[in-house]
Amino acid sequence: MNETGSSAVDTAVIVVGAGPVGLALTLDLARRGLEVRLLERAENDFEGSRAKGIQPRTLEVLDDFGLAGAALAAGSAYPPMGLHLGPFTKTWRMHATAPDGAGTPYPDVLLLPQYATTALLREAVERLGVTIDFGARAVEVTQDEESCAVRLEDGRILTARYVVGADGGSSTVRKAAGISFEGTTDESDRMILVDGTVDGLSPEHWHIWPRVRGRSVAACPLPGDGNRFQIMIRTRPGDTLGAPGGGDLTEAGLTALLRRRADRSLTLRDITWTSVFRPNVRLAERYRNGRLLLCGDAAHVHTPAGAQGLNTGVQDAHNLGWKLHQVLAGADDALLDSYEAERRPVAAQVLGRSTELYEGLRGTRPGKLTRGQDEHQLGISYFGGPLAPADAPRTATLRRGDRAPDALLPRPTVEATRLFDLYRGPHFTALAFGARAAAAAAAAASTASVALTSPAAPDRRARPSAGVPVRHHVVLPHTTPRTPREAALLDAYGITEDTVVLVRPDGYVGAIDPVGSTADEPAV
Repeated sequence: MNETGSSAVDTAVIVVGAGPVGLALTLDLARRGLEVRLLERAENDFEGSRAKGIQPRTLEVLDDFGLAGAALAAGSAYPPMGLHLGPFTKTWRMHATAPDGAGTPYPDVLLLPQYATTALLREAVERLGVTIDFGARAVEVTQDEESCAVRLEDGRILTARYVVGADGGSSTVRKAAGISFEGTTDESDRMILVDGTVDGLSPEHWHIWPRVRGRSVAACPLPGDGNRFQIMIRTRPGDTLGAPGGGDLTEAGLTALLRRRADRSLTLRDITWTSVFRPNVRLAERYRNGRLLLCGDAAHVHTPAGAQGLNTGVQDAHNLGWKLHQVLAGADDALLDSYEAERRPVAAQVLGRSTELYEGLRGTRPGKLTRGQDEHQLGISYFGGPLAPADAPRTATLRRGDRAPDALLPRPTVEATRLFDLYRGPHFTALAFGARAAAAAAAAASTASVALTSPAAPDRRARPSAGVPVRHHVVLPHTTPRTPREAALLDAYGITEDTVVLVRPDGYVGAIDPVGSTADEPAV
């Protein structure tokens, strides 16, 4: 018997879908030493640039995976927008920078094509010994009280303790779970997406050519050499191009369209990917049915405006991974219900915002084409949810469920110069501020895993003999600042007395425990 708690299944978790979300979840599970199998119905990696904006919060997730540096190297900053109005070009910056007080080392949105994000995650997964099962199409998913079974198109049957569907808007896992996918699809509004080289176009701007009745054209330069662009051509009802069975999506046909609607001097060549997008706005009624769970586009689909879909999905995976680990190690299965309770409201809010931003694409006002701090997703909080009761202890600036900000360490070492260095990895992190908190942390240092309160039964505690470990750090032995760096750290965490702050593996505050208080043991 292994850490799955059973020897009767092939693996602990089967993840269906090897896009960025499925890869992120697989990576999180694999780095925890869990047995995981990743299935992908396609024969190879996705090759398009589609979801190309990586928000600051998702960069923090990649930092936790040890991949932020590689992502920054593969991507680039977003260029300024260039709105072409006859002989004039109006320029402005589309994306805002996070303020200094946000506590992040990644204040800007990163331009990183989806194919590059996929490659980074796939390579990390493969380094941990997980091989993607390409061409494995799931046709049936069933479950009982103890396990799940996935039947593949080729006849194989695979079993696991849990199955997670990261298999997109047409999710087989969601359908098998009987979960409705509520929302709308606008068949009359279509956008053609193209990856290709454009001769005669400067890569210094994200170009936009507004046209009558919404038939706009945009071209965003992609990182790297070769003058590659993601081209977006919006169509309207009555247009044959982009309609089912209609239009010429060949290189010659698209070049002719680009010249007609944008600039007659342009030449499009070396096309590597084309797609036709329809505004699809849907949200799963639930994220879980028994042992079947949903992540990413299987749970929520968005318009592309605001670069929210992929980012929300990767953060779904980051939230779910440590909870699966705890439950597989023996924690109460009800912990998994907190996944939906925390992440579904985030998706609902994002759906509304991305739809609003998409409607703004119809106009030419820069204010409607500008993205602010809300899209960074740094302000997401689970405060008031099942793992973060509103009456729990708090500091001057942080509540349970809030994102744990980064800050420079007052006493840097070779291994760690900032808090995110301490958080990086699949563990809880207990931060001690003050002498009494340091003593409490030392006494607790032998604890292998953190206590869990079941969301369904608050008085029931589960201490798995294995599971997510806790790492203890004495950040400061006092709570009165003596240097500017100490002051910045104490201010960021709102520390005014001896306190232990427990940070969850996904980077959110799991507990705040003023030392000497009569509060119950922290629950995460």
